[in-house]
Amino acid sequence: MTNEANTLPEQITLTQFIIEQQRELPDASGTFTLLLNNIVTACKQISNRVNRGAIVGVLGSADSENIQGEVQKKLDIITHDIMVKALEWGGHVAGMASEETDDPIKIPGHYPRGQYLVLFDPLDGSSNIDNNMTVGTIFSILRCVDGLEPTLEDFLRPGHEQVCAGFVLYGPSTQLILTTGNGVNGFTLDQEIGEFLLTHRNIRIPEDSREFAINMSNQRFWEPPIKRYIDECVAGDSGVRGENFNMRWIASLVAEVYRILTRGGIFLYPQDTRYPSVPGRLRLMYEANPIGFIVEQAGGVCSTGRERILDIQAEKLHQRVPLVLGSKNEVERVIRYYQEADTSFVN
Repeated sequence: MTNEANTLPEQITLTQFIIEQQRELPDASGTFTLLLNNIVTACKQISNRVNRGAIVGVLGSADSENIQGEVQKKLDIITHDIMVKALEWGGHVAGMASEETDDPIKIPGHYPRGQYLVLFDPLDGSSNIDNNMTVGTIFSILRCVDGLEPTLEDFLRPGHEQVCAGFVLYGPSTQLILTTGNGVNGFTLDQEIGEFLLTHRNIRIPEDSREFAINMSNQRFWEPPIKRYIDECVAGDSGVRGENFNMRWIASLVAEVYRILTRGGIFLYPQDTRYPSVPGRLRLMYEANPIGFIVEQAGGVCSTGRERILDIQAEKLHQRVPLVLGSKNEVERVIRYYQEADTSFVN
């Protein structure tokens, strides 16, 4: 009789994976592992709330707005509170910032403070929650001076200073995508044992792709470089590209990015002329920076079209930016179209 235990692949938990990585760093104290465990614990709780939303009556609007003027869902507030409570007590965090609050969140005085700052979007894509579509949590981790009360300026750092970024998808399965600056790996929550297990090692985005994701309803407001690129994709094999493209649009950033990580593609949420005073739609600190870190670590490119996302010096905690990300050759084509258009305008 075959021993089934001997035929199963070795299962590596997220905690094991992070500890093994830290053993390669001589100055590692283990604090980061504990912090990440707190984030993971919060995400497990959020996964449970999302999965049971209709049963426990937490779907629908909360009849309130966040700092961006967006109507909050009940789960926006619940998931924000879950993240804060999971992080504030452990002594690993000096401060936090959430997409759902105006200002940075201070650590209560009776808790010790640590050496990290955590910024998070507790429930990305929450407009989809009532339709039972994939939503997620996005987080970014920065270093801070150990034990000191952080100022606003401590949070407003360019994305290339992140020490870790990740997002969790709450879909048919709960998955965590993570980078600590040494590639990208994916973990799937095993509901039977309550652990994230390594299932996607060293994720790489294909350099070429024939899929694009964009909200076509905004087409009349696009800048010429975006219109040029999408027109070429739509023209298919009868156009200058000579190949057919498929379009995808989920309206959930984490779901769009996960698809690109697993099979390539390009995602575009560009600046447009509808609101000239608004530079973009997505938040630099809570969405573009952590997602940009992940995409670059997986071999992709992340840009505004004119500037690398991770080089932007933040000026505001809730700053918005345009976002173009995905397969290297497709994003670089869009960047080239911006350069050509800007050069032509100057001349």
